[in-house]
Amino acid sequence: MRSGRLGLSAIDKREIWSRWKAGETLHEIGRAYSKCHNTIRAVLLPRGGIPPLARRRSRLALTFAEREDISRGMASGSSLREIAGRLHRATSTVSREIARHGGRPAYRAYDADQQAWNAALRPKRCLLAANSELRDVVASKLMLDWSPEQIAGWLKTQYPHNESMRVSHETIYRSLFIQARGALKKELMDHLRSKRRMRRSRHASEHGHARGQIVDAISIRERPAEAEDRAIPGHWEGDLLAGGKNSYIATLVERHSRFLMLVKVPSKETEAVVAALSEHVRQLPATLRLSLTWDRGLEMAKH
Repeated sequence: MRSGRLGLSAIDKREIWSRWKAGETLHEIGRAYSKCHNTIRAVLLPRGGIPPLARRRSRLALTFAEREDISRGMASGSSLREIAGRLHRATSTVSREIARHGGRPAYRAYDADQQAWNAALRPKRCLLAANSELRDVVASKLMLDWSPEQIAGWLKTQYPHNESMRVSHETIYRSLFIQARGALKKELMDHLRSKRRMRRSRHASEHGHARGQIVDAISIRERPAEAEDRAIPGHWEGDLLAGGKNSYIATLVERHSRFLMLVKVPSKETEAVVAALSEHVRQLPATLRLSLTWDRGLEMAKH
């Protein structure tokens, strides 16, 4: 069942986070759910693209099965001491559980379990929010355009014997990208070298490879000799140029004559780029359509 203004259920949102963490793009995730990429962005942006931590029950908390035993025990007329004995719990634990959730007449195992789960959602205050001195130092270095990695390393050398003045670069990123933490001001994000507003794992990509690497890439140094020495017409190199407001131009250069073609493409998606270039290449004389040597920039459009 789908819910909320985005038309996505809680299960959908958990799967979206898993896909994002695995390296899928907003467009790829959107296609999987028949949603616009902006809808997927609306799910991820409030946390800056940083997946929420999976919640776990405390090993000391009552389980749903134990709450059901409490409910059945009361229905059968058992005393609190008897119920606690069967659960190997203190009588005071059972007594507080029942009193907290309506008392004997109103106690229901499912409702009590849900209320306890919701009440346990008390986010721990982040390090930078709790330590004003450390927060001020980090903010001052960000304003000088230091990267979080540089700041974390500098703090280790500047305060070698003061653990309270240490913070990891990942904590700094989280404090910037998750504004709900209330630690670092949003304006400080403008000092990051990357201007994106959502963070992705450095090691995540669509196919489990590091970002910036072409899967099964063939080095341009391995191109045939006749293409390398520019002696024979018909060998082309392609590249993809990205401009503002999601504008893209594909380029084709004939290596022998240096003849250049510029092709405006609607997006950087593989299908759009290949279709636009294929249309222009078919308009060339057959002698110039000998082969195409794709540059790294165009190859990246396929990934």
